[in-house]
Amino acid sequence: MAVLAAPRVRKAPKYVLASILAVIFLLPFYIMLRNALMTRQQVSSPDWSWLPDPLSWVNFGDLFADASVPMAHSLWNSFLVAIVTAPVGTLFGSMAGYALARINVPGRRAVFTYVLVTLMIPQSVTFVPTFVVVGSMGGVNTEWGIIVPNLFSAFTVILFRNFYLRFPAEIEEAGRLDGLGYLGVYRRLVLPNSGSMIASLGALMFIESWNAFLWPLVIGQDPSSWTAQIALSTFLTAQSVNLPALFAGALVTIAPLVAMFLVAQRFIVSGIAASGLKE
Repeated sequence: MAVLAAPRVRKAPKYVLASILAVIFLLPFYIMLRNALMTRQQVSSPDWSWLPDPLSWVNFGDLFADASVPMAHSLWNSFLVAIVTAPVGTLFGSMAGYALARINVPGRRAVFTYVLVTLMIPQSVTFVPTFVVVGSMGGVNTEWGIIVPNLFSAFTVILFRNFYLRFPAEIEEAGRLDGLGYLGVYRRLVLPNSGSMIASLGALMFIESWNAFLWPLVIGQDPSSWTAQIALSTFLTAQSVNLPALFAGALVTIAPLVAMFLVAQRFIVSGIAASGLKE
């Protein structure tokens, strides 16, 4: 018994540390839920209370009933942007990554270096030229104006390139023996065997698109084109702060992301490991 108990005793500090970190991680979610179910007076009260009394569920109703903030339509816009950007952007990244990894053409290294350098450029620097281009094409206050500039991700291309550099060459050679070209090998052999990588980067692109704030704020100037993050920011202004609505909106906004992460966390870990990023 003592022999069996010894490993458990050695692992006890790890479990304690993991429990403490879990509590710290979940604390913001608890505060968010607590404040979303309080009145304004309770949220701003100097007296701390662990649970709201009574529960103010009306905050969620008021959140969607506010005519000045189209929260329901904004959530739909965010979902539309994310559900289009994630699969299309992942496919583009996969195609570009495969080309950089497998197609030996002059200037391939230069193109990869250029893609790598774009990661070092702050996104805010590209806002003005991108806005000019999208605006000249009539993309202001439209969903496609938010979506199209974010369909290409240098980070996604680099991860896919690293993944395809490790892809078994024997599978591709078998396809070429059957008469397939680069496109046929990619479509019939490489893409179907990239499931974990596609799922992980697709989930990350969904989360990034859903959380995007600056570009949707710049291009979506009309309330009809607001995303959930823009609508949420209207509860925090220089004139007033609607704390219950702000926390209720934050809770509603992060719910799809939490669900996405719980479903895709296994794919995210395996995909990042397969990409070679750990090295």
